[in-house]
Amino acid sequence: MNFTVLDWSAIVGYLAITLVLGLYFRRRSGQSVDDYFVSGRNVSWWLAGTSMVATTFAADTPLVVTGLVYTQGIAGNWLWWSFLLSGMMTVFLFARLWRRSGLLTDVQFAEMRYSGKPAAFLRGFRAVYLGLLMNCLILGWVTKAMTSIVAVTLGVSDQRALAICVFFLIPFTGLYVALGGLWGVLWTDLFQFALKMSIVIAVAYYAVAAAGGMSALLHRLAEMRAAQPGAGDATAFFPDFSRPFSEEGLWLLPVLTFVVNIGLQWWAFWYPGAEPGGGGYIAQRIFSAKDERNGLLSVLWFNVAHYAVRPWPWVLTALAAIVLYPNLQHPETGYMLVVSQHVPPALRGIVIAGFMAAFMSTIATQLNWGASYLVSDFYRRFIRRDADDKHYVMISRVATVLLVIASALISVLLADIRSGWQVVLEVGAGTGGVYLLRWYWWRINAWSEISAMATALVMTVLLRWDAPFSGSNPVVFAKTALTTTLVTTLVWVVVTFATGPEPEPILVQFYRSVRPHVGGWKPIARLVPDVAPTRDLGRNLVSWVLGCAMVYLALFGAGKVLLGGAGEGLLLLVGAAACAAALYANLARQGWSSAG
Repeated sequence: MNFTVLDWSAIVGYLAITLVLGLYFRRRSGQSVDDYFVSGRNVSWWLAGTSMVATTFAADTPLVVTGLVYTQGIAGNWLWWSFLLSGMMTVFLFARLWRRSGLLTDVQFAEMRYSGKPAAFLRGFRAVYLGLLMNCLILGWVTKAMTSIVAVTLGVSDQRALAICVFFLIPFTGLYVALGGLWGVLWTDLFQFALKMSIVIAVAYYAVAAAGGMSALLHRLAEMRAAQPGAGDATAFFPDFSRPFSEEGLWLLPVLTFVVNIGLQWWAFWYPGAEPGGGGYIAQRIFSAKDERNGLLSVLWFNVAHYAVRPWPWVLTALAAIVLYPNLQHPETGYMLVVSQHVPPALRGIVIAGFMAAFMSTIATQLNWGASYLVSDFYRRFIRRDADDKHYVMISRVATVLLVIASALISVLLADIRSGWQVVLEVGAGTGGVYLLRWYWWRINAWSEISAMATALVMTVLLRWDAPFSGSNPVVFAKTALTTTLVTTLVWVVVTFATGPEPEPILVQFYRSVRPHVGGWKPIARLVPDVAPTRDLGRNLVSWVLGCAMVYLALFGAGKVLLGGAGEGLLLLVGAAACAAALYANLARQGWSSAG
């Protein structure tokens, strides 16, 4: 592309706005570590929730969705749609517990829930493991995606595009994050999300128009399917269950992969932004909320926006790419081909600014979140415990710069986007059960978590080294994940019963502070008769079911309307509204409709 003065003006204007926001919040974020990492615990639900949505809208997301739809049809999105079940569980079963804990990071939970050297080791290990290693891996694959985008849009080599990302975009993001802390991240996320959504909606419009309109697009997809025996329906929302259990083919999501996605992945896998029980930057936003009500509503809004509002512009563009660019060797490139060839030249600068917003919003959160682990859970806990807040804020800024350097190095070494997110999913397989039960069952101990993390990591290394499974990439991944989950779960359950419970004083203090459902804490509840027992699990599970139904019905209803099935789509949307009304009534009975 040849950029005009108008294009460069849009890009420079975007960068200027983000920098101004970082400078504006510099003083407010520099007063204390709480201000820097959790915004003084004074954030409204809509701002915290929108920030979560912006963070999960990375530069790689439209490309990954395009690749999934191009190869497996719309049903391929169950790879991430299945995580709604985990996300809604965080809303109704865990958000209030996180907010009651009063923690600064979710890693700090280890020494609140457990005791002694195992708890200290778990906290320090997870701080480095998640804050440095896993965080930089995530930053690396997001940077790899942005490198491809820069290369296509600017017409430069991959090496030069990587240099632009590594030596300009990441350091620039690190600058405004280091200046503004979480306050700067939250408000730039709000601005970036509005920009990104406007851009992807526009790209979808021009993509469908280039394919001749929606009717012509659907007709052409039907023709392509008829011309290829064995091909699936690219517009189907679910896999074809009439096919053999693991059959593969064009526009087919293997049934085995779907079963693992919907039956296992959402509760058994640790994945950033969809952790079983919440965690990471989701927990950080909950900690920053004004109160329990704002914490709950922030995660509810995140899940509604993430799954029901945002996907369809990406999906429509991907369907258009199937028609416009058949037989692509690298399907993810279809999105950028649409942008470069069918978006009007006058909008190019704004489009690039939108992709920069997608990239930088994710980078900003990962940097702030990772620095919070390294400073609060490692440096302050194990290296220097007696400094003042100004010292820790300064160290937080230094840690942010170090993460910028480390993530840049990882992005150079990473082979591709898929290799990044698959490794993250695999090393977290089987650990999710511990993260769910540690809140609701007193018997979970530090060794439960340690053994789960260690076993998943060892199994991932062994299965990648030995490669015992065959089939397409989705099928191999499903088999690997299923095996790792089974072995990991067996190990941590055995370890839990083979080791002793945590000391009673630790369990009593945790129970007093968090007030979990009494069912799995009866031995501890008997020790503190002055604490009124909480019995909300049944009602919270009802809310969970209603919330999941509401979002899935809204997701599929909107999809049906867009794909020409207005009658069926409107019926699904009415069902979503009914679930929303029932959910509101259930929350109102708990006193959450007007509290806080």
